[in-house]
Amino acid sequence: MPSSAVSLYLDPQIRDWVLFPITVVMILVGVLRHYVVLLLQSSPKKQMRAAIREQRALIRAQILRTTSARSPIPPTFYQSISQHLSQAFTNGTYLKDGPPKSDAPSVPPNPLTDPSQMDGMMAGMKTQMVMMVPQMIIMGWINFFFQGFVLIKLPFPLTLGFKSMLQRGIETPDMDVRWVSSLSWYFLNFFGLNGLYRLILGSDNSADSSRDMTTPFAAAAAAPQPPQAQDFNKLFKAERDNLEFAEGLYSWVGKDIETTILHKYGRLPPDTLR
Repeated sequence: MPSSAVSLYLDPQIRDWVLFPITVVMILVGVLRHYVVLLLQSSPKKQMRAAIREQRALIRAQILRTTSARSPIPPTFYQSISQHLSQAFTNGTYLKDGPPKSDAPSVPPNPLTDPSQMDGMMAGMKTQMVMMVPQMIIMGWINFFFQGFVLIKLPFPLTLGFKSMLQRGIETPDMDVRWVSSLSWYFLNFFGLNGLYRLILGSDNSADSSRDMTTPFAAAAAAPQPPQAQDFNKLFKAERDNLEFAEGLYSWVGKDIETTILHKYGRLPPDTLR
């Protein structure tokens, strides 16, 4: 018998006691998971003053040299600032641990000994547990209580390629492809509720279920990583060389500004402008 001739009639109690509960439970679990992730996130730790001074000194040098081609700083002050930063980078004045010892070997920092790195890894593991455990419980609940249920019929036609996706757990080759099983309804909600979460919780929410399909290793790689430890001693030496190179490209934007203004307003002949 063709599948189009097969008629099914669902008990309204399936809609009230299976379809709606599965949808509502998944929505509530997603919202609860979002707030649990927010509670598990630790507040950012305050940085030491020496560490902030170290970072700001590097940024200050970068701004100075990137604007050297048309710098608003007069030549006398530019040379003074550039030489001061170069000398400080040479002496290690801005290093948070002080100037390095010449006889001490340069050892790269170990991220496992950095408390901030360990806190970031632990936060990522806790977040993954909050993401994965509820979905495993919901899937087990649906498989145990509602296995083999047919919940809803989609109002639009589909090809047979969707049959395996919409009728998981039901071995009925003659059933219309538009009928949806309980397990397939779970997966449809699993991916389809993300738009609703964005409306309720905002775009930057922790209830997105699509990230749960990744393995723990892939999820850890895709998660935001804490900032890696940097060797500021090497960065300062490289920035010192960049400052010396930028001095050769220096040009003050206010050079001959008086002559330029007078020529612009017609007070001087054009050949006066150098």
